[in-house]
Amino acid sequence: MRDDYAILVEAANRLGEGPAWMRRHDALFWVDIVAQRLWRRAASTGEVAHWDMPAPIGWIVERAGRDDFLIGLKSGVAALDLDPFAIHPVAAPEPDRPGNRLNDAKVDAAGRLWFGSKDDVGDAPSGALYRLDPDGALSRHDDGYIVTNGPAFSPDGRFLYHNDSGRGLVYRYARDDDGGISDRQVLITFEGDWGYPDGMTTDAEGGLWIAHWAGSRVSRFDPDGRLIRSWALPARNITSCAFGGEALDRLFVTSASLDSPGSPADGALFEIDPGVRGLPATPYGG
Repeated sequence: MRDDYAILVEAANRLGEGPAWMRRHDALFWVDIVAQRLWRRAASTGEVAHWDMPAPIGWIVERAGRDDFLIGLKSGVAALDLDPFAIHPVAAPEPDRPGNRLNDAKVDAAGRLWFGSKDDVGDAPSGALYRLDPDGALSRHDDGYIVTNGPAFSPDGRFLYHNDSGRGLVYRYARDDDGGISDRQVLITFEGDWGYPDGMTTDAEGGLWIAHWAGSRVSRFDPDGRLIRSWALPARNITSCAFGGEALDRLFVTSASLDSPGSPADGALFEIDPGVRGLPATPYGG
């Protein structure tokens, strides 16, 4: 590693997002929303592959006991097979909001998929937070976001973290006994020189990791929202992060060349040594 980071893939992603470590595949997946492309980097060989998608793609997650995946397209949630390549619609949460697209998702410990939406053209507060249960039941849990980002969960499952990048706010919700959320609180307000909060994840010690759009860094906060440390990166728009590697002791960080002054590293996939371990991702249970 040099300067606490390494560039793994000089992907020049327009809007790199949604890194997801999948141990069963021994690979890191991520997406380029604007280029409508899914990426994969094999851990053992470093081989990089990509697949073009029929629409903007916001995220990818594994499915329990299955070889296909769930992905978030502009139109809604879909099932994806890579070999042979096939896409099948699963859920359309916003037929009444055709200007929106899906943006960022995570699966909780019970196998329920949480994902957000946002205005795909401007900055209308038309985004919402949804949950897709393993039985296919779809529910809306919050609304009125400008840019939804970063569902993440505390290690004990008591809290869900989510943010509105457009407002510079990171929220913490209490988790209810039925798996729902309540008592939304502002946990962190991003300061002017921080940029905007983007994708998030948590580590095994309860630290909250947040990517800084327009802030050239990724930061770790304690469970009460206090900044612990930041890692500077040579790209302006840092978009998301995920723990991975065999020991879950590496942090993979995506970035975007969109709306950037033109650093050679804009849109690259980075790796840092975070000094802590992450939590294994739970596959979607349906």
